[in-house]
Amino acid sequence: MGEESTSFLARLKQHHMYGVVVAYAVVVGFLIQLVSRAFPYFGWTGAVPAVIIVLLLGFPVVVVLAWLLIEPKRATQPDSWQRRHWKLSALATAVVIVLVVISGFYALQFSHKLSGPLPGQGPAPAVSQTLVSIPAKSIAVLPFENLSADKNNDYFVAGMQDLILTKLADVGDLKVISRTSTAQYKSHPENLKQIGEQLGVAAILEGSVQKAGDQVLINVQLIDAQTDNHIWAESYQRTLDNVFGVEGEVAEQIASALQAKLSPSQSATLAAVPTQNRAAYDLFLRAEYQAGKGLINYDTASWKAAIPLYRQAVEQDPNFALAWARLSYNESQLAWFGGGGEDVQQLNRQARTDAEHALQLQPDLAAAQLAIGYNEYWGRGDYAAALQAFGAALKLKPNDADALAAQAYVERRQGRSDTAIASFQQALALDPRNSALAFELGLTEMNASRYSDAQNAFQRALALDPDNLNAKANNSNAILLSSGDIARALSVAQGDAPVLKLARVGLLTDQRRYRDALALLDSVPDTPDNFSIGSGGFKPMQQANLYWLMGDMAQARPLYAKALPLLRGQIKMQQGSNLAFVWQQLANTQIGLGQTAAALDSIGKSLAVVESSHDQVYGPLAMVSNAELYAQVRRPELAVPLLAKALATPGVGSGYAPVMLWLDPLWDPIRNDPGFQALLQQYAKDKPAVIYDAPTAAASP
Repeated sequence: MGEESTSFLARLKQHHMYGVVVAYAVVVGFLIQLVSRAFPYFGWTGAVPAVIIVLLLGFPVVVVLAWLLIEPKRATQPDSWQRRHWKLSALATAVVIVLVVISGFYALQFSHKLSGPLPGQGPAPAVSQTLVSIPAKSIAVLPFENLSADKNNDYFVAGMQDLILTKLADVGDLKVISRTSTAQYKSHPENLKQIGEQLGVAAILEGSVQKAGDQVLINVQLIDAQTDNHIWAESYQRTLDNVFGVEGEVAEQIASALQAKLSPSQSATLAAVPTQNRAAYDLFLRAEYQAGKGLINYDTASWKAAIPLYRQAVEQDPNFALAWARLSYNESQLAWFGGGGEDVQQLNRQARTDAEHALQLQPDLAAAQLAIGYNEYWGRGDYAAALQAFGAALKLKPNDADALAAQAYVERRQGRSDTAIASFQQALALDPRNSALAFELGLTEMNASRYSDAQNAFQRALALDPDNLNAKANNSNAILLSSGDIARALSVAQGDAPVLKLARVGLLTDQRRYRDALALLDSVPDTPDNFSIGSGGFKPMQQANLYWLMGDMAQARPLYAKALPLLRGQIKMQQGSNLAFVWQQLANTQIGLGQTAAALDSIGKSLAVVESSHDQVYGPLAMVSNAELYAQVRRPELAVPLLAKALATPGVGSGYAPVMLWLDPLWDPIRNDPGFQALLQQYAKDKPAVIYDAPTAAASP
């Protein structure tokens, strides 16, 4: 047994295994040090353990390679020192190259996960921030815990957290993460270090609120995210009559603890109390709670519920400037997204009055500047004035993600996609886990027809919030417009939410499965929040269009007749870019009723609105819709030039793409026209793999 052991050790020596082991240990030690120091610099902290494991697992591979590749030293022919040295060096070099390639691969994979999934991969994971880029004066406010016996006080607890966060954002020397990025976390999570890295902050504020009768107890503690050490903590015992201003006290003490500089004006802003009226304060918090519910999925019902609460708050305290500003913003927002059955023109007029009143009460209120800006943008279509107001808000609050996003929306409307994308990325740096912002970034990428980037952004939005229905529906649309793969687009748009069902109705229509599309459309409740100008038109008109495509005019005409007065009523209520779609949908209905001359007049009015609006998002989409109507009345000489112009206009990519020339059944009446055939030749590279020429057998949607 001893001789066998001696023989084995001798053979290891002959193969130079001791030298290989030592060389590998030196190389691995060097690489581990390099990876541990370099990867965090690039934000690849989470990849370090994986790379170390790869390096350690490489040891047996190297041993086997050494045994096979290095010839044993023979007694009859001694190997020279130079030859042995060359072999060891060659092996070491090969090993280093292999390990570096493997390490780089893992780092690259991880870096892709930071920005979004690679094509074909699943949803992007939560986004981490580069450790070395985390500023010392940065903070995230986690959701406060509701310690009240009455859980209906959730609105009050959320409101206290939001007011403290808003006050902190007034400190220009602080980087403050917006509420939407922190909403998904627990009140007292275990791994604060990981959360700090994900949000890119050095400090985290935790808190709790206990409300019993008119007594309020607020506990807050500021924690170092890296060390888990407490920096500062305080308790505030208040009554509902004197709770006003506690958010300013908290913000000022946090600023002091983080050594953030406060200008005299900022100190005054922190000390300012939005209202001293107990009832107004409570109503405002309830309104904010309702308004926040509608942010992710453009829920007009939530905004309609919030507006009367804001109105009651300012009735209780007419000097409540912040409530006036937030009331105006929600009125403008509701109007822009179709009004949910409300008079859009009246909403915009009221929003202007309320915003100006807020600004008159408090000229240095950033929220008032935002309200003015959104009324200029959404209510008046004055992009220059809107950007001026948003710029004023950013001067007051330089690190305000909401103002940066507002700026991006206008830049997108102006057709400046690259500038808008940069603004959204700035906003996301301040609000990195905001699913709505990630969705808006994806929508802007779609405007520029960058569908792969758009899908990455939508998947990031869904990873942050799986209930982001806008991201889900538009991810399906990005698949359709980039590839024409309707089957895959359908698989992504599954779900019972109305927005997803309506997305599938459009896809089934493109497959010529009209009866399936009609059955699915019938299952969506006919409410103003589900069917509006912006969602494709009123339900009777959409039903009539499907019967039209099936050739069943007996069923279609009564539905067109039902839609006609609804659309005429909208002409008096809508304004701006949405009015272009009202005229287009009115023309659609008139064509269905055989009123061709009136329809051509309505199309002309729709295109006049497009021309005057200078809207580079809705404008090209309205041109496509009107071109489709020209096709329905067999006017290819009008349809083809308008369609060609729309496809060549920046911004069309959010809703239409050349691949649809083969898929959209609305082009069938002019499909053999020489002009349309020329368009097919021009965009031949976009032809989809599958084209649906006729209705297929019925199947479940």
